[in-house]
Amino acid sequence: MKDVNNKVIYVGKARKLKNRVSSYFNGVHDYKTTKLVDHIWDFEYIITGSEKEALLLEINLIKDYAPEYNIMFMDNTYYPYIQMTNERHPRLKIVRNAKNKKAKHFGPYPDAAAARQTFKLLNKLYPLRKCNTLPKKPCLYYSLGQCLGPCINEVTPEQYQEIKKDITRFIHGHTKEKIDELTAKMNKASEALNFEKAMEYRDLINAINYTTDKQHVQFSDGVDRDIFGYYVDKGYLSLQIFFMRDGKLLSREFELVPEPEDIEDALIQFIVTFYQSNTQPKELLIPITMDETLLEEILECKVMKPQRGQKKQLVDMAIENAQEALNKKFVLQQKNEEKTVKAVEQLGELLKIDTPHVIELYDNSNIQGAYAVAGMVVFKDGVPSKKDYRKYKIKTVEGPDDYASMKEVIYRRYYRVLMEGQKPADMIIVDGGLGQIHAAKEVIDSLNVPVHICGLAKDDKHSTAMLIDGNGQTVDIDPKSQLFFLLTRMQDEVHRYAISFHRQVRGKGLFASILDEVEGIGPTRKKKLMNHFKSVKKMREASLEDLNSLLPEKTALLLYQALHKDEDE
Repeated sequence: MKDVNNKVIYVGKARKLKNRVSSYFNGVHDYKTTKLVDHIWDFEYIITGSEKEALLLEINLIKDYAPEYNIMFMDNTYYPYIQMTNERHPRLKIVRNAKNKKAKHFGPYPDAAAARQTFKLLNKLYPLRKCNTLPKKPCLYYSLGQCLGPCINEVTPEQYQEIKKDITRFIHGHTKEKIDELTAKMNKASEALNFEKAMEYRDLINAINYTTDKQHVQFSDGVDRDIFGYYVDKGYLSLQIFFMRDGKLLSREFELVPEPEDIEDALIQFIVTFYQSNTQPKELLIPITMDETLLEEILECKVMKPQRGQKKQLVDMAIENAQEALNKKFVLQQKNEEKTVKAVEQLGELLKIDTPHVIELYDNSNIQGAYAVAGMVVFKDGVPSKKDYRKYKIKTVEGPDDYASMKEVIYRRYYRVLMEGQKPADMIIVDGGLGQIHAAKEVIDSLNVPVHICGLAKDDKHSTAMLIDGNGQTVDIDPKSQLFFLLTRMQDEVHRYAISFHRQVRGKGLFASILDEVEGIGPTRKKKLMNHFKSVKKMREASLEDLNSLLPEKTALLLYQALHKDEDE
């Protein structure tokens, strides 16, 4: 489906094209589908030989076009694997796919930190080479006993084969032999009073136990299998995959997307897309509610729908985790709403006005009137809208006059709002007390703009203390309430924004004023110096030779003297 600009906005497949397309234009649909239909301008279709071909084509086209109305799963997500290379002198690597059929792979590890931790441990325990290319002399790893040193020693294929076998056994959970070996070495080192070496062996034993303790679910058959589960509620589809390798449940992957119109299609698309980027296990377990026919055609692994026993319990566990993940999302969403939307609603109730969905906050910043600036930040339903932030250099005010500066900024802002026909904010909050409120109110009243005005005052410790309404009355707010925390975040954000802009302007101003004093520095050389040094501090730290590299010798000397004039005095 394409929009008026011939842009692909949706890709789908259907057994009966007419029925599928007409379904979009009949009956009641959710918001997303209704919006999609409003934007459809043209159709294009491709006939395939089978449903399998249609599904694979659909996935590839979604990857190519990234249509805005398709659910985007974790496309092209390659999980880390530990690879044991098949070179003359093998080594271990962390790779993002397992397409090299000649090498041996262990994984996948959805947790990259776990992959790196296991990788480091294996490199300490087994003396395979660490270098990308063999050096001409032994490295530190050889001295530490973590490499056989093929650069200076002849290492037989049989030795490597034994190490490979041990590594495979270790990753598959057979760690007792290695722990016993390290324990014996630790005791021997301790008896010889070599306590530092004994501690190294102890730390390795602890690392092995920590790494293998995470594998808490185990099957005795030693089969690589993935377990898939899903749960649908409140307009969302929650998907869960568990990875079981060598009979041990290692890790899982979770995905949460808006509920699609055709859930069965979305589930199959998710699984097929996932295995286009990742290696397939020997078995894939799916819920009994799914149709395995298409998956069996496309995937090389055995697709099973267990109805009883341990495998059924694994699928039930995946479904339960999918449900739990979805429920957590809504708990988190509710908490976020309490921090933002609900807090803004409470603000409206306290002030006895409609909920102020869009709030603008203003703050001034200057040093004794010099480099005077102001910042405006915008919060929409309690969330910062950074694209709407604005910076202002004070143009008409002489000296440190916060009230006049506030008047200038709000006038410039709302004069433009009126001229461009923009929608004004629901509320303006100024950083300060009655003086700032009256200054803002005077401008807003003169322009006849329907905006509520409040002020946020701070205490002696520069912390948010009170909210003052447009009539100058203090509004009591529970300091432990979400509204109080929201107002504090708002005040901190506008203060941070104004201060950052002030520092930026002041830095450039100091830089420029010093350069203006030096004979021989015009606009071109000034720009060259500013691009190179960025700040006055860095220019002062530069040597005369550094300045000479950018300026003629005489000009560089004059600049150096101007920069260090205060030191000479």
